Amino acid sequence: MPRRRAWAALLATGLLTLSACGGGGADGDSATQPPDVTQGASSSPDGEVTVGHDGHQVKPAKARPLRAGETRTTIAMPGSYTPSAPYGTGTDDYRCFLLDPELDRPAWLTGTQILPGNPDVVHHVILFQVPPEQVAAAEAKDAAEEGEGWTCFGGTGLDRFQNVDRSSWIGAWAPGGEESVIKPGFGIRLASGSRIVMQVHYNLLAGQEPDTSATQLRLAPAKRDYQSLSTMLLPAPVELPCRPEHDDIDRCDRADAVASVKERFGAEGNTADLLHVLCGGEPKPGETQSCLRTLSEPITIHGVAGHMHLLGRSIRIEVRPGTPEAQTILDIPVWDFDDQGSRSIEPITLQPGEQVEVTCTHVQWLRDKLPAFEGQPDRYVVWGEGTTDEMCLGMLQVTRP
Repeated sequence: MPRRRAWAALLATGLLTLSACGGGGADGDSATQPPDVTQGASSSPDGEVTVGHDGHQVKPAKARPLRAGETRTTIAMPGSYTPSAPYGTGTDDYRCFLLDPELDRPAWLTGTQILPGNPDVVHHVILFQVPPEQVAAAEAKDAAEEGEGWTCFGGTGLDRFQNVDRSSWIGAWAPGGEESVIKPGFGIRLASGSRIVMQVHYNLLAGQEPDTSATQLRLAPAKRDYQSLSTMLLPAPVELPCRPEHDDIDRCDRADAVASVKERFGAEGNTADLLHVLCGGEPKPGETQSCLRTLSEPITIHGVAGHMHLLGRSIRIEVRPGTPEAQTILDIPVWDFDDQGSRSIEPITLQPGEQVEVTCTHVQWLRDKLPAFEGQPDRYVVWGEGTTDEMCLGMLQVTRP
């Protein structure tokens, strides 16, 4: 158990790619429609058309009204980026862009509105906060690669290890995600001089088209007596075997599947094996996989979300499983990739030693029905960053004493 707890606290950076989470805030409220943004620009909350660095205009995004004392700032990629497979193979590109909200004083982040510039290629977006002491390292990574941003399959690449219990995630967008507004009295603390890394997952199945995405931050004064929210990540392995009638092909070997992920995503492609260290046990093929986590500190859960890819069938998160106090806080019996928004729940407080479990089911027969898999036979599927790879991920918005 001590070894598993250590890995829960510090799991190698490959895990934090963790692809698309939904709307992000604990409140779960959203705008009436997803933002409508044209290539190369960002939008203002007051309905005026603004212009991006490359001169293109944008239609105003629909956003919820600001609450008393809140302000909104829009930060965009400094220029257009055309995605490509960075290792020369595969159909996915993860790119990090360093954005400056120009915070000259601390603030509470109370909501995010991510504005995907080119939805045909933007698979999902994750926002990470960069504390002042890491800004120089982030600027160095940005300057080290040609073009806008840098390759970042394993989170932002700014930390050798990532804390899945206290993630630096502050917001995200995926299909079905709209504006995220945190409920009153809560926020994410941003220090003066902080930056934001916007990690964009580009899906190249639709081609290599340019993108200029942006995000809006909803901010409140730091002097407010808010409770500080953070994100806890609950990943579980994916070990989906081929159907029996397809099991005679080379693609149905687990070792080949893991090697393919590493070839496409480099050193960060080792998550499939690391998850068995975090969750315990050896890889066991099956449609349904779980991960049971034991808490080392008290938390109160305010919001919950789940994420899988196209072969996902169902996802469930349960607290205190196997006890008389067991409670299901997320249950999606039929997964819809286009509905990944977060859900608010009545606060639940858990104590050290209590447990949380995430369970996912993936199925191969969805290949027969989805255009993305046309012409692709069964293959053994493990955790991977690609659109046609898979993930099992729960996300909790929590406060701590």
